[in-house]
Amino acid sequence: MNIILSSSLSAQSNSRILACDAARVLEQDGAPVTLLDLRDYPLPLCDAGPAYDHANVTALSDLLHDATAIIVASPIYNFDGSAALKNVIELTGNRAWENKVVGFLCAAADRASYMSIMSLANSLMLDFRSLIVPRFVYATANAFAGDAIVDPEISRRVAELARATAKLGALLKAA
Repeated sequence: MNIILSSSLSAQSNSRILACDAARVLEQDGAPVTLLDLRDYPLPLCDAGPAYDHANVTALSDLLHDATAIIVASPIYNFDGSAALKNVIELTGNRAWENKVVGFLCAAADRASYMSIMSLANSLMLDFRSLIVPRFVYATANAFAGDAIVDPEISRRVAELARATAKLGALLKAA
C-alpha cells in the first residue's frame, strides 16, 4: 500500500491539492493508495511520554508501518515542513519510517525556500534509514487556482514523483 500523508492542518491547502493529485495518479494507474489527512487524526504534541499511547498515534503508526511507500505532502513554513508533519514523525518514529521509501510534495508561497525540505529528508534518511526519492515537487502559489493545479509542469512532476515512489516501494518490498 502506498500512503499519501497530507500534513497541512489548514482547510485551504495547496499541499493537500498536491496530495489529492498524487492519489488520483496512483489510483488511475491501479496502484494501491490511501490518502491520510492529518486533519482527520488530531494528535497530541510529542512529549516523550504519554502522547505515544494516544489512539490516533497508534492508528497512524500502524498505517505508516504497513505502507510500502509514503508520499508526504507538506506546506513550507519558516524554511521547513509543517510542525504537524514533524510532530507525526516524532510520534510514530522508527516503527513507521524505518526503511521506508519516502517522497515529498511541497507547497510554498514563493521559491525562496526551495531546498528547505532537505533538513527533514536528511533526518528521515539518517535517523530512520528511509530511502528518499530524489525527485521532490516544490510548487509555489502561482501553480494553483482554486482547488486545482494549473501549472502543467507541476502536474507532470506530481505524477512523476507518485509513480517513482510507488515503483521504488514495490521494488524494495520485493527485495
